[in-house]
Amino acid sequence: MKPGIRLLTLQASLLLGSFGLIEAQGHEHGDPTVESAQQVSEDVHAAHQHGSPNPLVIPESRNASGTAWQPDSTPIHGLHHWWGGWTIMGHWNFFAGYDDQGSDRGDSDWTGPNWVMAMESHPAGWGVLMFREMLSLDPLTIGKEGYPLLLQTGEALDGEPLHDRQHPHDLFMELAALYTVPVSDSLALQLYAAPSGEPALGPVAFPHRLSAMSDPLAPLAHHWQDSTHISFGVLTAGLMTRRIKVEGSWFNGREPDEDRYDFDFRRLDSYSGRISFNPTQNWSFQASYGYLDSPEELAPDNSVHRLTASASANFPLRDSGNLAVTGVFGRNHASEEPDTSSWLLEANCGLGSRHVVFGRFEHVEKTGHDLDLTPALEEEIFPVDSFVAGYLFNVWRTADFTLGVGARADINLIEDDLEPFYGTTRPAGYMIFLQFQPAPMRHPPDHSAHP
Repeated sequence: MKPGIRLLTLQASLLLGSFGLIEAQGHEHGDPTVESAQQVSEDVHAAHQHGSPNPLVIPESRNASGTAWQPDSTPIHGLHHWWGGWTIMGHWNFFAGYDDQGSDRGDSDWTGPNWVMAMESHPAGWGVLMFREMLSLDPLTIGKEGYPLLLQTGEALDGEPLHDRQHPHDLFMELAALYTVPVSDSLALQLYAAPSGEPALGPVAFPHRLSAMSDPLAPLAHHWQDSTHISFGVLTAGLMTRRIKVEGSWFNGREPDEDRYDFDFRRLDSYSGRISFNPTQNWSFQASYGYLDSPEELAPDNSVHRLTASASANFPLRDSGNLAVTGVFGRNHASEEPDTSSWLLEANCGLGSRHVVFGRFEHVEKTGHDLDLTPALEEEIFPVDSFVAGYLFNVWRTADFTLGVGARADINLIEDDLEPFYGTTRPAGYMIFLQFQPAPMRHPPDHSAHP
């Protein structure tokens, strides 16, 4: 083993060793959800016997957006194929519908948020090499001005900040390469490089979270929690065991501009660090910190320190049902604005194969600058509470695809100081939509079984 890798292995072992003690103690006290050290050893031995390049035996279902983790029991919606030693997977989520957001600042429009993703992985050297491409047709199906969404903020158009609308995603959401290589039987090194990708900051991005999968509209706390999921220039390195991953990123912290078809390259001026923990197959936790240098084009002197923490749970239910829940905390400490925080709790519950109910609650602190109010109110903080409830019925379902029709309604609670701008302290909206996506895989790919 090279000296540099030996040093990294020693540092990670010291950092992660305490978690190994926690796992062992859980087993000694009879916790059935914690795998024993003997079972882990048997899994690793079996992987070596079959020539697996993945001795940690981490299931593919754990991998989510960028290098973020989700619960192992999360079902994968997609298609997969093996060709010439390559594992090829495809995912997508297409919405189309009518969005009506009320109040004096609201609007209505036909819109269609969407994304499509492909992944190709193959053993390379001592590890696994994966390429990932994620595209969105939002610039065509939504347009430059985005879709109506009350109290949403973030990014800009024609030199003015967007407000009460959600910006479209860029055509190139992710173009990345990920290489995972073992450095011992219980530790692996992971490297991620992307001209367009996601640094190690925040939870799984909302387009990829199963808890948000049936909701066509973005969270209001997006720019407090996971807005860096499209960054034009990302380098990430991490060390991981079967349950813990510690990683850091160096990336371009500037938000994408209004031209959604190009690459907004700048120097890598921002950094982040994240620790992820999957104690059982049904739970995933993360905590992260990031420094974003000049993220907003309209406020180049304003930089942001972002702190996030999240917990995700997934519980398979009877009759092909599934419950996915995510809770997220995010806080922005800006150099030229007041500190603001956000809380999010969302859930997606599939009742059998036809019926899905979903919901979201958010508490977000937004400044007058965020909401594009009068100059006198720019430094004021306005708390926003948002409640969303929705239902989706899968009218057509095959072994590979689902087509559903759904509806969602939102109501927002704001202070009296915002009533002159919205005409009410209870602005509300709704959307009726179609959703087209792959069905859950019945047999997700297993890299340990298919080297």
